[in-house]
Amino acid sequence: MICVETIGKIRRWHRVDKLSISKIARRLSASRNTIAKYLEGEVTQPRYKTRAKRAPVMGAWVVKLEAMLAEDAERPRKEQRTAQRLHDGLVQAGFSGSYPTVQRFVKAWREERRHSVGSVFIPQSFAPGEAYQFDWSYEMVDLGGRPTPVKVAHLRLCHSRVFLAVAYLREAQEMVFDAHWRAFSLWGGSCRRGIYDNLKTAVELIFTGKARQYNRRFLQMASHYLIEPVACTPGAGWEKGQIENQVGHVRENIFTPRLSCQDLAELNELLARRCVQLAQTIPHPEQRERTRWEVFEAAERALLVPLAAKFEGCAEREVRVSSTSLVHVDRNRYSVDCRYAGKTVSLRTYADRIVTMADGKSVGEHVRSFERDRTFFDPWHYVAALGKKPGALRNGAPFKDWALPPALREMKDRLGAKAGGDRQFVTILATIAEDGIEAVSVACELALEASAISDTYVLNALNRFKPQPSSEVIEAPQRLKLKEEPKADVARYDVLLKKLAMAAIAALPILMAAVSHRGAEVPYGTP
Repeated sequence: MICVETIGKIRRWHRVDKLSISKIARRLSASRNTIAKYLEGEVTQPRYKTRAKRAPVMGAWVVKLEAMLAEDAERPRKEQRTAQRLHDGLVQAGFSGSYPTVQRFVKAWREERRHSVGSVFIPQSFAPGEAYQFDWSYEMVDLGGRPTPVKVAHLRLCHSRVFLAVAYLREAQEMVFDAHWRAFSLWGGSCRRGIYDNLKTAVELIFTGKARQYNRRFLQMASHYLIEPVACTPGAGWEKGQIENQVGHVRENIFTPRLSCQDLAELNELLARRCVQLAQTIPHPEQRERTRWEVFEAAERALLVPLAAKFEGCAEREVRVSSTSLVHVDRNRYSVDCRYAGKTVSLRTYADRIVTMADGKSVGEHVRSFERDRTFFDPWHYVAALGKKPGALRNGAPFKDWALPPALREMKDRLGAKAGGDRQFVTILATIAEDGIEAVSVACELALEASAISDTYVLNALNRFKPQPSSEVIEAPQRLKLKEEPKADVARYDVLLKKLAMAAIAALPILMAAVSHRGAEVPYGTP
């Protein structure tokens, strides 16, 4: 077979070395017509005539197969049929050809469509502060020594390419809100547009073109941060190609090798540091002389939409509190103030906590757990019920391993050994709501030092801590007010003392005479 190197030899032998065509043909064991063909004009590479492959078996089945392929092209990639399934469908309809025949046709048809004008990817350009892109990825990390799958939210500024990755244990709407706040806090503002995939937590209905029906809470967040949400066309990942590429970039540069952290908070602190470090070291793809972070600081930070207060990023719903004063969230149970048992409350689920609201105030708050079939008690939620059931203090599930201050715990143990001590300790606990746990703990310390193990001593000590009310000032009636206010004159006391001394001196002879007369009348020895 004649190759490019052989053609070069032919041309040099004939035109430089002046060898004849016959001699060159004998050297290469080729025909003279072949040698003459490559000496004509400026041919420098072999030319072979090819003819289109015939597929006589397809015949009339071409139209049906093209219709099936066109139908699949309108579906998402995951729902498109393979060449094997297309062949099986044709066979059921009476096709007698082999699978390779169908496979070659399908490959050629898809290759032709892929290189058509409509499939060309046009590079995108964004102004500073114009838009950011959002997407999720799935990664594996070690949390607390155990392999744990996490969902990672990715946000990326389209102009400077500065990004942030935040890890969660679930992909829920409250996580979307939390990830936005973390990214906007890092950047110091938001963008005018946000480009999203068709997330179920954001998009409820997809219409023709770009029209979407967004989730109400998602629209509230967008309105709060002054963002115009834009959803991509289904299956058109190139519309948010930056964030698609970032997923692989973050996986390679941050999550490889596998990260190991104690908990999710430590993992997210690590991710935030690594994202900033990468932005400070990687050159910008369009401004190679500067890093991404330098482009962000110089051109984009000042043009971001000013950051408002944090959006109340939670999923809220009405629930009924059980008779055991618990609410159910994701197959877990959390305690609520027992005074709301059996009532309907508002349950707010945040990315990291569970908050229960009633009458405009919080009646229960817990750290959110992503385990299953767990019950989380706050003993203080059940203190109000102890007034009628003080015996529950001993065996009640909320009071197991209750982390009380040392003085309160010792008072509890000392009172528990006395008859009626549980009720006395409940009385002490009831004062915490008004006086605070610090003051009650000090009062218990004083009672223990005085060996006065009783609720009355603790209550008395608490009263001594409180400031005593000042006496009420009574305004005197007008008729009782003095016309001339007396003036304070200390010298008047000296005058009074002088007059008293002179009076005593004057009375002294009279007193002496009286004593003498009294002594003369009474005989000696008379009692």
